[in-house]
Amino acid sequence: MQDFTLTAERSVWTIGFDFERQAYSEGFRLIAGVDEVGRGCIAGPVVAAACILDIEKPVPGALDDSKKLTAETRNDIAAWIKEECVGYAVGSVDAAEIDRINILEATKVAMLKAIDQLEPPPDLLLIDALRLKACPLPQKAIIKGDSISVSIAAASILAKTYRDDLMAGFDEQFPQYGFAHHKGYGCASHYEAVRIYGPCALHRLSFKGVVAAEPTTTLF
Repeated sequence: MQDFTLTAERSVWTIGFDFERQAYSEGFRLIAGVDEVGRGCIAGPVVAAACILDIEKPVPGALDDSKKLTAETRNDIAAWIKEECVGYAVGSVDAAEIDRINILEATKVAMLKAIDQLEPPPDLLLIDALRLKACPLPQKAIIKGDSISVSIAAASILAKTYRDDLMAGFDEQFPQYGFAHHKGYGCASHYEAVRIYGPCALHRLSFKGVVAAEPTTTLF
């Protein structure tokens, strides 16, 4: 099966198992959705999740791009996914590695980590927008996949809830930056905190608006 990109407008597709059922009809059985969160942040890791859903189990609630859901809804659906899915895994790449290889490559590495840990191993990947040349598995890159593929939406929710929990924990370690509130995104209060305190070990020094200096605080 050749690698190719699918595009669809939200008005045409209602989020569901359309892509998964198409792949199932082509002979695939372990179809994993893959997505990332944190790519646009100025602090914290980029996190990816891979998730294989059972296409015979409709997901309860309004499954959608994780950013469009409330935190409570995300957490409820994430709990259901973890309990009912065939398998899921999470991978992450920290700020220092992001600075070293760039955010696009770090995103791909996080996705590969999640895929490598996934049990059972998938036989097809549905990926939000990206292609993973380093992965030999058949794959489809779906533009806006987290809004039109239920498997990718599930991966988005798992990645988002995992990363939000990480950033809430980091907030206790670095309370001056407000990580529990903005989760590392570059809002005005976050930039102001960086201006006052300098960057910490979680900050991506290669990103615009982050002071290009050695971290003033460390993780240890």
